[in-house]
Amino acid sequence: MAKLILSMDGLVLKEFTLSKERTTIGRKAHNDIQIDNLAVSGEHAVVVTILSDSFLEDLGSTNGTLVNGQTVKKHFLQNNDVIELGKYKLKFVSDGPVQTKAADFEKTMILRPGALRPQPPAPTPAPAPAAPGAVKPAAAPGAAPVAPPAAPAPAPRVAPPVAPQRAGVLQLLSGSNAGRQLDLTKPLTTLGKPGVQVAVITRRPQGFFITHVEGANFPIVNGKTLDSQAHALGDHDVIEIAGVKMEFFFKT
Repeated sequence: MAKLILSMDGLVLKEFTLSKERTTIGRKAHNDIQIDNLAVSGEHAVVVTILSDSFLEDLGSTNGTLVNGQTVKKHFLQNNDVIELGKYKLKFVSDGPVQTKAADFEKTMILRPGALRPQPPAPTPAPAPAAPGAVKPAAAPGAAPVAPPAAPAPAPRVAPPVAPQRAGVLQLLSGSNAGRQLDLTKPLTTLGKPGVQVAVITRRPQGFFITHVEGANFPIVNGKTLDSQAHALGDHDVIEIAGVKMEFFFKT
């Protein structure tokens, strides 16, 4: 699991595990990572962690946020990245797979070795039963008795097939692209307008979930405003992001 290591002047102060989807950083006490220093804004930045990916967003701080010496507004975090807030540094450490940055944070699924189970061996066919009334040939005088044929090995137990995950689709209901459909085939799909409102839909074994990422306004699902936690999507849910309405449904 990824973590942030807080330090100042080379001295490690504390470690924070990124176990939440949103980890806030700032001077005020309600932040997950509180840095009590005037160079740090009350609500300075946030780290959003989706699946094995984490990205940093500056929340309009007064003095800005630096990553590896460069000022950033939004940054996809890679292993050993160093976040700078005044005199304090937060080193991002991830023990997950090597990450590849994408412009829209969408990832491609990777088939890992060992994910496929080997095909079970074919069961040994049982010998044909003797015909009714058949006479066994007599053994020759003085010959050793013939052992009966060994019983066939039991057929290996084959696990029942796992039902494939249902495919999800988004259909735009408003805006210039109304009527268009988007197949949710990737583990992570980014929606909205950068700088205004951004959310992501993640494809997990349990289903599809929507999570707020950026902006003062949170996504609306079926007329209800969501909070910062991931929300499971149901069939024919109506989502509103950055003024655009869309319908989520499962492909039949």
